[in-house]
Amino acid sequence: MDTSAIIAKLKDHKPSILGREQYREFGVLIPLIETEQGQPHILFEVRSMNMRSQPGDVCFPGGKMDSCDLDECQCAIRETSEELGLEQTAIQDVFPLDYLISETRIVYPFAGIIKQPEQITPNQSEVERVFTVPLSFFLETKPARYKVAYQPMPEKDFPFELIQGGKNYNWNARSREELFYQYNGNVIWGLTALIMSHFVRLIQANDRTQFGE
Repeated sequence: MDTSAIIAKLKDHKPSILGREQYREFGVLIPLIETEQGQPHILFEVRSMNMRSQPGDVCFPGGKMDSCDLDECQCAIRETSEELGLEQTAIQDVFPLDYLISETRIVYPFAGIIKQPEQITPNQSEVERVFTVPLSFFLETKPARYKVAYQPMPEKDFPFELIQGGKNYNWNARSREELFYQYNGNVIWGLTALIMSHFVRLIQANDRTQFGE
């Protein structure tokens, strides 16, 4: 293969995420509900204690993409419909936020309006309960921030003999910032708090009066 053949291969390549096939992809939704007083609230779920992953944690509706999903947005709508017992048509005006790439997954957050919230019937196999928080709380409250340190842990059969320094190799430890909100005894933290904080930053660029302040 000569350089002209290499260029021909590269010129039409559309960049993507390296190793994307190794990531699990998820769609989640920030559900907005308008109260009778015209005040927007954010709906949260408390995960069922029967769930294998993160039981009892506060989260947004969402889940892993299925083969039936046309795209990430459809995944978020489908999961929200299943978890809240709503028709998909009750989830409207859905818009994308910035997506997140972690070590093992890509999370695509969206925000949308829940129409007829009185019809919400949580799926008890996944959702212990739901609650809402006034959007004004998040506009007025900065999250608490804490650091969590992570240290690489190579497997037992890791080939230390192939790297400079062997078992004394100077691994780059890293830390991650975790955000926390607390409201009426409910703790919102981790990825959910991170997505919520991002959403707040986006809308704070707009006139706050439209959010009831």
